[in-house]
Amino acid sequence: MAFPLSNSTILSSFRSRFQGEGPDHILRRGYHIELGAREKALLEEDPALKRFKSYKKTVKQASKIGNVLTILAIGEILTLKYEHFEL
Repeated sequence: MAFPLSNSTILSSFRSRFQGEGPDHILRRGYHIELGAREKALLEEDPALKRFKSYKKTVKQASKIGNVLTILAIGEILTLKYEHFEL
């Protein structure tokens, strides 16, 4: 089986790919840039929105109650199913 490309051609194509990367490659690395005043203001906690965040604990508690009820319901269904087979 013959290969149309030699090893040196393959290696040179890999080298050209990695060497040919320009400023886009530098931007993708994620260098740290100091935030501006606008970004800092956007990241600060807003007291006007604080009342909307109070529901998180309630949602978490309701979710836990729902999970427990689901487990209990499945357990009850399984016990009823096994009782049916024992009769």
